[in-house]
Amino acid sequence: MRGTAGHELMGRLGRDAKRLAARFGLAYRRLEAERPNVKRRYGVCFSDGTIRIRLHHAVSRRPLKYSSLVNTLCHELAHLRHFDHGPRFKAFYLAILDYARGEGIYRPGPEPTPRLAARAPNPPPGPRRRAPEGPEQLLLFGI
Repeated sequence: MRGTAGHELMGRLGRDAKRLAARFGLAYRRLEAERPNVKRRYGVCFSDGTIRIRLHHAVSRRPLKYSSLVNTLCHELAHLRHFDHGPRFKAFYLAILDYARGEGIYRPGPEPTPRLAARAPNPPPGPRRRAPEGPEQLLLFGI
């Protein structure tokens, strides 16, 4: 994801990262998009505090859902305090994720497709019925 869309996405992710980091007393150096050729990880936290997040699927190159990006962000933020995957890390990561969920930052589940959400539903197939005229129409609307 390049250009304006990628820039806007990283801006949104950056704002959410600042909120989460502030809440948990964490300091990261910078947040950036992972390089496009990286395929084995969704995110990484370096010892200097740099966090990189992969924005697209490694094979299909489709953008990842924002909830997946936030999940990865929470994981990498937890590494700022616990640079391993032990029980304290897991508990801290889940605490950050739970807070993000409560704040509406992390919303797992299907995301609406803007193209489909804007379109009106298709009418059902088959012949259309005409609305009744006269007193029957009034009954339909409870008048």
